[in-house]
Amino acid sequence: MILPTVAIIGRPNVGKSSLFNRILRRRFAVVEETPGVTRDRNYADADWVGKHFRLVDTGGIDTGSKKMMDQLIADQSQFAIYESDLVMFLVDCQTGVDDVDRDIARQLSKSGKQTILVANKADTEELENQVYEFMKLGLGEAVPVSALSGRGIGELLDIVVDHLPEQDEPEEEDAVRVALVGRPNVGKSSFINMLIGDTRLLVTPIPGTTRDAVDTRFEFNDKKYVLIDTAGLRRKYKVHENIEFYTTLRTSRAIDGCDVAVILIDAQEGIMTQDQRVLTQVLTKRKAAVLVVNKWDLVEKDSLTADRFTKEIKSTLAKFNYLPLIYTSALTGQRVEKVLTLVDRVYQESCKKIPTPELNKFLEEAVNKQHPPSKQGKQIKFFYVTQSEIQPPTFIFFTNQPKFIAKTYISYLSNQIREKFGFIGVPFRLKFQRK
Repeated sequence: MILPTVAIIGRPNVGKSSLFNRILRRRFAVVEETPGVTRDRNYADADWVGKHFRLVDTGGIDTGSKKMMDQLIADQSQFAIYESDLVMFLVDCQTGVDDVDRDIARQLSKSGKQTILVANKADTEELENQVYEFMKLGLGEAVPVSALSGRGIGELLDIVVDHLPEQDEPEEEDAVRVALVGRPNVGKSSFINMLIGDTRLLVTPIPGTTRDAVDTRFEFNDKKYVLIDTAGLRRKYKVHENIEFYTTLRTSRAIDGCDVAVILIDAQEGIMTQDQRVLTQVLTKRKAAVLVVNKWDLVEKDSLTADRFTKEIKSTLAKFNYLPLIYTSALTGQRVEKVLTLVDRVYQESCKKIPTPELNKFLEEAVNKQHPPSKQGKQIKFFYVTQSEIQPPTFIFFTNQPKFIAKTYISYLSNQIREKFGFIGVPFRLKFQRK
């Protein structure tokens, strides 16, 4: 399910990060009295009365500043507005309206985004009465809250979820939903163009879940796919620095709605830190994935180049060695079609359901091969195991001491499951319950 995005916008030191933490009900963002503390953006999934959304904390917008950092922070905030379904514009009850508030209000009016005006620091009834001053911003009546004490937060969230777009699950269909993700300039756009530009592909547009995004349905070899839009498919937003912020926000949205993520890596540069972050995003959401080393045509190579590159990737990404790896060139089309073959394979693996009798036979063999270590003098016994879910596959082990099972033994069971049943390209979950 693709989550709607709610951005918190405002000038410095009005309490954006405090509100962010309050809504999440945990300390997530760094909060200090010094303006400009929030530079790297924070985003996290939030929920209220059963409705889920992605919350984005932004830095303070100072429209009058000429400092490079302030301008970059403002640029990021503008991008957050552009990407959002709903904006919470935060103002300060204790200081009232100032020129920066007026500038931001004008920008939000021009953007056409749904906006909720929120008057923070309304810690007392007297301060709460000051909210009518903000009517002059032209954004309607402000909602008074105190992020510090929690006053008015419930009422605010009721308004937020009422303004969110409908959160429909993707329609049931026989098409595999594929997201192409990766850091900038790894060749996503070229890969997409090669994929859907082939004369053997039948391409039709279908409406995206929210806003102006459009997913692309296409058929290849009588199989149906939906390509979920990424930065390569949407109109670009002009940015200067902190590229990770922009790609992370968009990548997260694409991953939410996919069955399989195709993760592109630049063959000329090898595995970078940001590649690993994108990969972690995919697997944290437990999405099936394929690793694609693109721009392979630009690498000077001999007969051993691919082996060396594979060893480097497998070494760097050792804990993800169950992901299939393929070398492509989006420019020449080399092995691009084979990526779809891998996509089909890992999708089928993610939907695989192992019968309980087979799992229990496996469990007996695994335990006989290596018994779980006892802890605090208590011997661990397994009774049976069953697979409760697919996408991601979830296995529940029933035992007498679920809390005492060592992490090393959990890793052992995971490795044994892969050795016995495969699940190539698919992260799965192991749960342990007392019988």
